[in-house]
Amino acid sequence: MDLILYAALFFMVLTTLVLLRNRFEFTSIASVDEDTISDKKVSICIPARNEEANIRKCVESVLAQSYSNLEVLVLDDQSEDNTPHILASLAEKDSRLRVLNGTPKPENWLGKPWACHQISKSASGEYLIFVDADVWLEPNNVQNAVSALKTTDALTVWPQQVVHSFWEKLIVPTVYFSLLTLLPSVYVRRSPRWMPSFLRPILNPKFVAACGQFIAFNKNAYQHIGGHVRVKSEVVEDMELARALKNSGRTLTMFHGQNSVYCRMYTSYQEIWSGFQKNFLAGFGNVFEFLFMGVLHFLFFLFPVFTLVNAILSEDLKLALISATVLILFTIQRFILHQWFGWSKTIALLHPFAVLWFQALGITCLYNKVFSRNTSWKGRPV
Repeated sequence: MDLILYAALFFMVLTTLVLLRNRFEFTSIASVDEDTISDKKVSICIPARNEEANIRKCVESVLAQSYSNLEVLVLDDQSEDNTPHILASLAEKDSRLRVLNGTPKPENWLGKPWACHQISKSASGEYLIFVDADVWLEPNNVQNAVSALKTTDALTVWPQQVVHSFWEKLIVPTVYFSLLTLLPSVYVRRSPRWMPSFLRPILNPKFVAACGQFIAFNKNAYQHIGGHVRVKSEVVEDMELARALKNSGRTLTMFHGQNSVYCRMYTSYQEIWSGFQKNFLAGFGNVFEFLFMGVLHFLFFLFPVFTLVNAILSEDLKLALISATVLILFTIQRFILHQWFGWSKTIALLHPFAVLWFQALGITCLYNKVFSRNTSWKGRPV
């Protein structure tokens, strides 16, 4: 028991240092004056399937960009709701908007990569910016991204997640918690300096992250890695695009979208469960890594709760102090994160419940894999 708690304490100290490092190095895209921006054409690519609740806000924010030389391509991916009618009304008002009608998905493709691939074939810009339909932008976002793309082959932005319901506040920030306590953001762009050169081909692909809600490319880099054809059957296509960039020697830079890029991922508990279920297992390299991280999270985030209760009941001061220190450290981590991104600080106290929720999700994903049960998203199997 003591060994596990000391390991948990070491882990919390290490991840706290990673988070503090990211607090300084994980930045938003630098703002630039419009006069300093090139006039190269930008293609904003938006796949949309059954997005009647989001698509108007998304497209209007893109059309309101201060960057002038852009085209907006929205692919209606065989929507069954009011999405096509909303897009038609928007296209009537602004000629920069082109609405593409998606064709049926081939058997060996997943829905989002297929939609993005279709858009890319129609895009004529020197820069491609893929934006999800539930994202909206501040007016200077594209011009800042274009400026950043002068020094990197691609970039990705983790949006400021807008959360309203209790379950959104508890679950959605946990994704950012895991990202920013485990991965120094600068390693997405470059190799760790402490890493021996002979290990880089093996370990470099582990230091990748990307958010498909906003990912932008120089077109030649996108074509060089094979575009979305490269990731046609990948559930987490954004991570695989990032890995393809790194493996090919191209650079990807990661930013946060605080006060510039916004997203509300889900609006109900059922959406949260289904949305995370579709890609939770696929987000890990393999089942072994998935199981390892599940056990690690149980031992480091949940086990100290039980040992603290046991220590109090048995009046074991040493055990109580170590357990409480572990709990305090990961609560402070989440508090820092919530302060940073403007989320409810009270929810930071409930982090063990978020971990417990993901444990239940992980068990469900494993059950589905073992018994070959398909999950679905927006009416399609994943």
